[in-house]
Amino acid sequence: MKKLTLLAAMALATLCPAKDTKKILLLAGKPSHGSGEHEHNAGSLLLKKCLDESGLPIESSVIKNGAWPSPEQLAAADTVVIYCDGGGHHLVLQDDRIKQLAKEMKRGCGLVCLHYGVEIPKDNGGAELLGWMGGYFETNFSVNPHWTADFKSFPAHPISNGMKPYAMLDEWYFHMRFTEQGKLTNVLSAIAPEDTMSRPDGSHSGNPHVRKAVAEGLPQTVAWAFDRPDGGRGFGFTGGHFHKNWGDDNQRKVVLNAILWTAKAEVPAEGVSSKVTPEELAANLDPKGQQSNLSIKPLLPGATVNPAICAACKH
Repeated sequence: MKKLTLLAAMALATLCPAKDTKKILLLAGKPSHGSGEHEHNAGSLLLKKCLDESGLPIESSVIKNGAWPSPEQLAAADTVVIYCDGGGHHLVLQDDRIKQLAKEMKRGCGLVCLHYGVEIPKDNGGAELLGWMGGYFETNFSVNPHWTADFKSFPAHPISNGMKPYAMLDEWYFHMRFTEQGKLTNVLSAIAPEDTMSRPDGSHSGNPHVRKAVAEGLPQTVAWAFDRPDGGRGFGFTGGHFHKNWGDDNQRKVVLNAILWTAKAEVPAEGVSSKVTPEELAANLDPKGQQSNLSIKPLLPGATVNPAICAACKH
């Protein structure tokens, strides 16, 4: 009888193989900005917590403070999530890291970039990010105002699973540079208000092309999914300036869904469910002192942020 039971179990395992465990590698940049802003370490650890508690076949790990993973860690990752300061200081621009990432992208590894991590110099990493993620923040073309984006609908895509309409004040970059290759899906889009163009033209603040688009009331994409021609997947998310926004269920869900999707894991029909307490949201914040008058406390609906707050950081 025991022998028959064992044979039956083996047959069942053959018919119903265990789901592959997907490995998620989150790379958090060094501390920057004021308290509650650009909290790369705390934000990455919070996303890891949500992934780990999802009950899905996932293994996640976080590498903090701008450190870089070993070749073995990169080779094992099904997707890489980068949450860091960008521009010329982007963590992928050091040493031969672009070359290392290129190797993983070629084998089909996914890529997710959050907030400032979507910006990289056009002539130094721009072509790579465009090819791997389908779009990026290009200076003198894209802009980075603080505004409340009202997301009223979502495309038919696994990343949209379980999403509900929501509005969020963040530093939503828009007018991104997008590729004409592969399949690009606009996941989060909203009409930018006229006051997003209140600043004079500059590398990050405005230009004739974006002013025309805003004046015409064209929806602006602030998060997108990309099916690469080589079979890999990418996702860009321009929010994430304010750490307190990770306390919103929809803001977390769209990014958690995207992480699964880029790893080629099945996204649950209701999306990735997660809960975050105020204590968990406040945990692991970088010791920045009183560098900002913005806290992680929710801002009142309709509140605005003075653009001068970020005037010193041209991101």
